[in-house]
Amino acid sequence: MNVGLTTPHDALTAELKVIGPKAGATDGEPVESALEIYDDGVTSMGLWSCTPGAWTSEKVGLGELMHFVAGHGWITDTDGTRHEIRPGFVRWFPDGWRGTWEVDTTVRKVYVIIATA
Repeated sequence: MNVGLTTPHDALTAELKVIGPKAGATDGEPVESALEIYDDGVTSMGLWSCTPGAWTSEKVGLGELMHFVAGHGWITDTDGTRHEIRPGFVRWFPDGWRGTWEVDTTVRKVYVIIATA
């Protein structure tokens, strides 16, 4: 779905659609929401948010660039390296990445996902 790739979207205030409870939650009851702006089957981009909680995550068959614009928490790689989530934080998650998210204040990000397989 392409909801207007050339239409500006305010990353902080755009209305997101509630997806529902975050699958695989290990703590709390996180709920995720998103607005997909573009998807051609290989590349997708949009806005995403999630309420406080924790969950494990992995990237399989895709890589993802994330730019956080609101919220706070931590992402811990499987090797134990811990990264703070905060406005301005940008990170690339390559295909095969695994780790844990811990969100203490609802986070919002701009994302670009690229299929690798």
